[in-house]
Amino acid sequence: MSVPRASLADVRIATWNVNSVRARSERIAAWLERSDVDVVAMQETKCREDQFPASVFTDLGYEVAHHGLSQWNGVAIASRVGLDDVRVGFPEQPGYGEPAVEEARAIGALCGGVRVWSLYIPNGREVDHPHFAYKLRWLDRLRAAGAQWLAEDPGAQIALCGDFNVAPHDDDVWDIAEFEGATHVTKPERDAFEAVVDAGFADVVRPHTPGPGVYTYWDYKGLSFPKRKGMRIDFLLASPGLAARVEGARIDREERKGKGASDHAPVILELA
Repeated sequence: MSVPRASLADVRIATWNVNSVRARSERIAAWLERSDVDVVAMQETKCREDQFPASVFTDLGYEVAHHGLSQWNGVAIASRVGLDDVRVGFPEQPGYGEPAVEEARAIGALCGGVRVWSLYIPNGREVDHPHFAYKLRWLDRLRAAGAQWLAEDPGAQIALCGDFNVAPHDDDVWDIAEFEGATHVTKPERDAFEAVVDAGFADVVRPHTPGPGVYTYWDYKGLSFPKRKGMRIDFLLASPGLAARVEGARIDREERKGKGASDHAPVILELA
């Protein structure tokens, strides 16, 4: 059983698109014990509130908050360093469709003095699809919310964790030529991601996991993982106050291996 840390001086925060928390509950529990993380932000839980397997986390000493509306999307945070002031969604978070419908894509909580957000940015589907415009609106509202939080408290410790569904640099995909005309690598998406960074949220994992060829996602199709055909689309973006505490980061590529793995690997941030 995991034991809560006596001190918050050394904290590990992770983000992980688990691609169904129920289908991977045993792997998640084993990974929590092995990785010894203090906080994990999860995306694509793919279940309603009444279906969420909370005991997977509470049995290991974690508090957990989940937001799920259906078998799609879903976000959660599990923490063993406190879980307070839980917020579902951020200000002016857009919905999808006409009329706009809320989706379970954002949940935040105060964990050991850090405001942790678990975010599942819309995929975008195709460049000319309404979902693509929705994706850009979603990122723009996130930028605006983040800028407001830092304007209110420049020293705030905030972690924007999640599957951003954007590969910000050409090296973040195995072959940029394969993505011609596709989402995730277009200039509007990259500009929208960079606008969040420019609002004050640094990519604090990349300096410790330099590329090329360093990925967080590999499709199940076409033997993408053994062929190293991946993408870097999962990030932990930190406010200046939090970025100053970063000591290291890593991508747990081993968790992508074996039967029943998610198609994403956990990304872990080490704080001092």
